[in-house]
Amino acid sequence: MNKYRRKTLRQLFAIGLLGSSGIPGLIRDALAAGNMPAPQGIYRIRGEVRINGKAAKDGQLVNPGDEVVTGSRSTATYVIGQSAFLQRENSVVHFGQKAAEDFFRVVTGKILSVFGSGEKKLLTPTASIGIRGTACYIEAETKKVYFCLCYGVADVFPAAEPGRVDRIETKHHDHPIYIHHDTGMPSMVDATVINHTDVELVMLEDLTGRRPPFYGKANGVTY
Repeated sequence: MNKYRRKTLRQLFAIGLLGSSGIPGLIRDALAAGNMPAPQGIYRIRGEVRINGKAAKDGQLVNPGDEVVTGSRSTATYVIGQSAFLQRENSVVHFGQKAAEDFFRVVTGKILSVFGSGEKKLLTPTASIGIRGTACYIEAETKKVYFCLCYGVADVFPAAEPGRVDRIETKHHDHPIYIHHDTGMPSMVDATVINHTDVELVMLEDLTGRRPPFYGKANGVTY
């Protein structure tokens, strides 16, 4: 395992993403292999995680049409195709039957995602979002959604203003926003970066065999 990966693992342990019991075998093998794509499926479960109502297991595939639900103080890390996800506690995410048309819908909760090439559509309670080869963090409530385009390009279609579309292009968390669907609130307002880190993005990209565009220079840290 090279210096970059050793440092990444130390940081992941420091923020509590990897537990004291060690790295599950699939994650350990993926990290040790260099930037080779990891096998598909669930890589890390902490607490209560269910797929279609049944308890999830390490290595289990997440398929089109599946619903992934995390309980209190629970997280799930998983890979689908060229994309990887860190789903946080009390979250409900539904993956569409046809990825090109409706890749996933965040019913409620928090998810950090990295995506491979190609266009995908994300649905939230207050907006639909078209993305292309990017990474983003979403926190979804019924009438308010936090959206940070960590890097890449996205088109945001707020439900409160039919016909409006805002294009966002960022290199490093440049334009996080809140998207509202509430009487008397603007449909989109600027926000700050919250509740997700570059170390987590490095980990997710690593599982897909990629490195984020800020690799080697994030926050003054050389990975």
